[in-house]
Amino acid sequence: MVGPDRRAAAVAFPALDSLRAVAAIAVLATHAAFWAGAYARPVWGTPLSRLDVGVAVFFVLSGFLLSRPWIARHRAGLPPPSTLHYLWKRALRLVPVYVVTVVAALTLLPGNRDAGVRQWVTTLLLGDIYLDDELPDGLTQMWSLATEVAFYVVLPALMWLALSRGRSYPRDRVGLVAAGMTLVSVVWLMDLSVRWDGGATMIRLWLPSYLVWFAVGIVLAWCDVRSRDDATGADRLTDRLTDRFTAVLVEMGRSPGLCWLAAGALFVIASTPLAGPADLTPTTLGAALTKNLLYAAIAGLVILPGVFAPPGSRFVQVLSLPVLRHVGHLSYGIFCVHLILLELIADWRGMPLFEGRGLELFALTLAASLVVSEVLHRLVERPALRLRNAWTRGSASATTSAPRASATSS
Repeated sequence: MVGPDRRAAAVAFPALDSLRAVAAIAVLATHAAFWAGAYARPVWGTPLSRLDVGVAVFFVLSGFLLSRPWIARHRAGLPPPSTLHYLWKRALRLVPVYVVTVVAALTLLPGNRDAGVRQWVTTLLLGDIYLDDELPDGLTQMWSLATEVAFYVVLPALMWLALSRGRSYPRDRVGLVAAGMTLVSVVWLMDLSVRWDGGATMIRLWLPSYLVWFAVGIVLAWCDVRSRDDATGADRLTDRLTDRFTAVLVEMGRSPGLCWLAAGALFVIASTPLAGPADLTPTTLGAALTKNLLYAAIAGLVILPGVFAPPGSRFVQVLSLPVLRHVGHLSYGIFCVHLILLELIADWRGMPLFEGRGLELFALTLAASLVVSEVLHRLVERPALRLRNAWTRGSASATTSAPRASATSS
């Protein structure tokens, strides 16, 4: 008989660390291509612009890694993780490197030399997307960090909606909550963001637009926990349908080549005008929604084998290589600093905006980002994360048996 604490023990997903590295490098590559003017080139221009799908990969990973402890503990009959401890760990993971990045961008880049006190305060508090219609130089990618932080804040409430039990709702409602999140994204993109857009904020980049991406990760976590659960409970139609859906996802995830081939096919579709233009030209609502949903599916398919592929498969063995996983550990630093370094390198090498040399810019920026991120990892991230359990013994123990994807997921 397997006890609840044993069923909620930590589960490792080493391939996900390397997939984080893939996402970070994809984001860096699309920004280097933009600076070089490659978006306007035939054949490869639009696919290069669509490498921003790396952001969707990050969001799906967050949905999976952060919701899984709640779902696993719920299925094991254990209390949920401590919300305060969870938020504390999130802050330690993100804030120190982000503050260093903001200080560097606002002091080193010429375009930010006129930044006043208001700009400093709103940027440090990740408030630019809510109070302005643009971000400072070297920090334009931080809209996604602001959106992800908003997800961190609402996740405990989403998990309460999905997992709380009562006489009228004794079973979990993860599927319903995920469907609701998807519906919110559709309504927000197609109606509310347009209706409420006053032109002074970046309302279409707010969390509601991307809830569907996080929902994909939550559904993957739900299916993963169910696939490992000893309980059958298949006497109801909803259970049978859920078990069938879980079985399909698990079987797909056991075939990495099939998943990535399907993701590639969807990426090709996303590189057509169906998903809007490659440049910064405003897109139609239909194209924006198409791109959003395609990115959700692509990211889900990329991550699926990282969750369900057999541990001994070639796919997992390759993505579990220490060097690849270490780059994944550096991925947050790469994401934060790469635009600052890109602009500094472009100025140093005499690379004007939209005048080519994209491969050179990409290679130099990637190399510099790896070096700087390694320094930040050792001098900023690691020391900060040592404080993750700086709470009372009781609050820390409430989370010790929660499953984690890897050492870097906390």
